[in-house]
Amino acid sequence: MTTKPVVEAEGLRKTYKSDVRALDGLSFSVAAGSVFALLGPNGAGKTSAVRILTTLARPDQGRARVAGIDVLRQPGQVRPVIGSVSQHTGAVGLLTGQENLTLQGSLYGMRRKDLRRRVSELLDQFGLAEAARRQSRTYSGGMRRRLDIATVLVHRPSVLFLDEPTTGLDPEGRASLWAVLTDLAAEAGTTILVTTHYLEEADQYAAKIAIVDQGRVVAEGTADQLKSELDGDSVLLEVDDSFSAERVRLALASVPQVRQATADGSVVRARVADGPRALPAVLAEVEVSGVPVLSVRVARPSLDDVYLHYAGRSFHQAERIAAC
Repeated sequence: MTTKPVVEAEGLRKTYKSDVRALDGLSFSVAAGSVFALLGPNGAGKTSAVRILTTLARPDQGRARVAGIDVLRQPGQVRPVIGSVSQHTGAVGLLTGQENLTLQGSLYGMRRKDLRRRVSELLDQFGLAEAARRQSRTYSGGMRRRLDIATVLVHRPSVLFLDEPTTGLDPEGRASLWAVLTDLAAEAGTTILVTTHYLEEADQYAAKIAIVDQGRVVAEGTADQLKSELDGDSVLLEVDDSFSAERVRLALASVPQVRQATADGSVVRARVADGPRALPAVLAEVEVSGVPVLSVRVARPSLDDVYLHYAGRSFHQAERIAAC
């Protein structure tokens, strides 16, 4: 029996007053009890999609449902069943961690005894018990993010939306937070939608990924499925600078084994059918071009290759364009 998706977005379109088209027919669905990643560079439309799904914005066109509830027609019924964490902390800095959680539960009308039990449970689960009576403004970045997530879980929502939750965290903090999120999905059955621009996070932790570019989903599936769609290998060549990389890219256009070559900063990525067999021809052409190669490696397809295939530019190139 097929289970209905818990989160559904269909044909979402959104243009802001400055004529910036944030969403251009974005569609995806999220299975119950899974971690789903909207993966894309800054400016791709991920935050706009989350704002619509959490009832904070309305699309110009399209439909959305969360937990079987129409987001546009019944926003008041959606809010009690979701938790949402934005890119910026929602904790009150002058309140302790315990007080922040208690305040949130009070807003949902939880009974005092049940609320005390739930607050204690969350403080333990998120590793905040020892800091529970400290003002949250004294917390580290990782602790604040864990408190943010714990706060929106007080009322036991069935769906959790997290917008770039690991931005600004160190690798240890990111790994710790992801451990909590995957446990929530596996043990509590919470459906989690995460937006991220970290390729490695989506690859490692998300059960399913939707790659977003310019307001639309260009590819969707598990990380392995997306990467397996690309036959062959990548040959990665590191040179001195972007000018040298462009020279190498142009030179590789004449190599029959190279399907596609792109330059991203000082790295050239050449897509080939068989990396080890194509490598001698690739290196021979680079030598003719007169550009010194600092390093070379052959790799299986990555999510960056997937993004390049569907969006026509590398993920890092898209991020730089968005930052301009």
